Amino acid sequence: MSNSDALAAAESRIRAIPDYPQPGVVFRDVAPLIADGASLRASVSAMLEPFAGEFDVVAGVEARGFLLAGVAAAISGVGILPVRKSGKLPRPAASEDYALEYDTATIEVQADVEEGSSVLLLDDVLATGGTLDAATALVRRVGLEPVGIAVLLELPELGGRARLPNEVPVHSVFTA
Repeated sequence: MSNSDALAAAESRIRAIPDYPQPGVVFRDVAPLIADGASLRASVSAMLEPFAGEFDVVAGVEARGFLLAGVAAAISGVGILPVRKSGKLPRPAASEDYALEYDTATIEVQADVEEGSSVLLLDDVLATGGTLDAATALVRRVGLEPVGIAVLLELPELGGRARLPNEVPVHSVFTA
């Protein structure tokens, strides 16, 4: 199967779930994509491609971003910086509050990566941009340099890209 065929198959696995987690929200479920090995590998490889050789570590945003970061780290031979929900880390070095399209939240990181390291931030969906904007600020706060943001799926109608720092390139594999 060619890479373009693998990506087309991967995209077909993304499900739209209306009115979840609340009425009016259309949740994009990437679990069927992640469950298929060929789709997962092709998608994560496509996430990494524009940033090849530019990063020392990948930062995975909880929770599906962790899964993507694990695969990305294995493919690229780098480590992972977990970006966790508040209260999940034993030694949080920094935290950041942000607004979701349907809630508010706080994320945290530990200072386990060498200061000055280049970081590629990964998440499953770019919607309003709150989570990735907060994650970018967070990695900077612990002395790391964000070199890019990569997502599986971007929802352009929610305007999330405009909320992200202009100097950090953003790459989305799919749009809906």
